[in-house]
Amino acid sequence: MLAILINSIIILIFAAHYLLFNLIFFQNMEMAKTKLLIVTHEMSPFLELTKISEITRQLPQAMQEKGFEIRILMPKFGNINERRNRLHEVIRLSGMNIIIDDNDNPLIIKVASIPAARMQVYFLDNEEYFQRKQVFRDASGKFFDDNDERTIFFCKGALETVKKLGWAPDIVHCHGWMSSLVPAYIKTTYKNDPTFKNSRVVYSVYEDGFTEKLNADFAKKAVMANMTEADTKAFEPSDINSMHIGAVTHADAVVLGDENLDKDVLKFVKDSNKPTLAYNLTENFENFYTFYEEISNDELVSVA
Repeated sequence: MLAILINSIIILIFAAHYLLFNLIFFQNMEMAKTKLLIVTHEMSPFLELTKISEITRQLPQAMQEKGFEIRILMPKFGNINERRNRLHEVIRLSGMNIIIDDNDNPLIIKVASIPAARMQVYFLDNEEYFQRKQVFRDASGKFFDDNDERTIFFCKGALETVKKLGWAPDIVHCHGWMSSLVPAYIKTTYKNDPTFKNSRVVYSVYEDGFTEKLNADFAKKAVMANMTEADTKAFEPSDINSMHIGAVTHADAVVLGDENLDKDVLKFVKDSNKPTLAYNLTENFENFYTFYEEISNDELVSVA
């Protein structure tokens, strides 16, 4: 009887050790997940303007299936239907003010889920900047005069939202010109912030853009704390090329999202010698996975 009792105790001890080992193993696996932040102005099914919307819908899901932890941020433009997409405000994240040109602008955060992908998308809202029926141009096709401030608000607000989430991304992937200030902010104002100090920043260059210019004071307005005007000088022309070049200047790596990009932008990317994922590779999400892994492991190589 004693022998049976001892054997039972031994079996229980081994079982407890086994369970503890597995618990620690899976906790470490969870902790080791690469954290990927997607910053974009459009994403299917919420807003579909260009091919960016499909890439920003498919790419994060593909990476999530590879074991990445995902967060997605985009503006809550007025033509995004809140009821149909089941958006609701996140009270604990809302209530911040974003300062632009000495003016306080309230930031409201809303969230929606994509059940099929088990992903959440955070929307940045502001009544003055985003509650319009159009996105970048009015009903007559005129480029909004305050698109510069809308861009600054979105980029500042995105980073402050991630800070408030208490979630430190390993990789921040910015898609399109409206996210172009994010690399500059992460590498200057936020470079020592615990949330972003270890983040690698990727910028995707697309054909999407505009033929007009943003406000002439855009670069000056964009300056944040611990920055100088030199940090935003690349944005000074305030045209679409300068938006891309300014982003590439501060990014760690670049993705060529279209085949026919402006030759001056392509030359700048090439001369920067930064790791670059070529256009003919961007359709394969396996290549994104490899690219991200190389970047996060400091094995920065170009595959252009």
